[in-house]
Amino acid sequence: MADHFQLRLVDSVMLAPTVRHLVFERVDGQPLAFQPGQFLQVHFHYDDGTATKRSYSVGSVGDGSSPSALTEVGRIEIAVSYVEGGAATKLLGELPHGGVIDASGPYGRFCLQEADTHPRYLLLATGTGVTPYRAMLPQIEKLLAAGDREVVLLYGARNETELLYGEEFEAFAQTHPGFHFHGCLSREARAVPRSGDRSGHVQHVLAELGPHADRDIAYLCGNPNMVDAAFAALQEFGLPVKQIRREKYISSR
Repeated sequence: MADHFQLRLVDSVMLAPTVRHLVFERVDGQPLAFQPGQFLQVHFHYDDGTATKRSYSVGSVGDGSSPSALTEVGRIEIAVSYVEGGAATKLLGELPHGGVIDASGPYGRFCLQEADTHPRYLLLATGTGVTPYRAMLPQIEKLLAAGDREVVLLYGARNETELLYGEEFEAFAQTHPGFHFHGCLSREARAVPRSGDRSGHVQHVLAELGPHADRDIAYLCGNPNMVDAAFAALQEFGLPVKQIRREKYISSR
């Protein structure tokens, strides 16, 4: 059963012009136990008093637990996209350091599984949909250390300023030869291109990898249009539904 608790904002930074990275601690002083890939719900009220909630993936990097195992973190990190006129944007965009919000969780099954034995993981994301993969990095490190595994992250953005946590993923790729990071830029290339960069949308760059049912398991997270298009493309390559895991991020007002 999910816990209900309060979170206090202890730090924040703008990751992109319209995305804020927020760091919380539980008011009760307890750590958060979660599986990387899971999300929290933030509970609040509209101006008319109606109760509502929004979901945000936990992006905290823990201690490297194995797939299917819980990770405990004291600092709970999320990334919040700004939605014009959005109630959650007003709440979280204006929340001062020391401000408190109500939350519950963790929820969700968009997680790496111990039973996965495929040699290659294809991780696809757009926008804040990359957040759960950040939390998975310690698990990915363990998978790669075991040998005979490869992980490829295709991350779609319009330009380099929107590649959230891009420097972290690139640094991880440099120190872990089995991990490959490709920033897929759909509108504007970097001023100084990098070897992993690709031009175009994630679902179109996917074909370059030649997905195959005997080799790949895929995770799709982000914009529903990307998720649907990539899902269809993977099926055309022959991947069965059980080897494609999906989580759609829908912006709510």
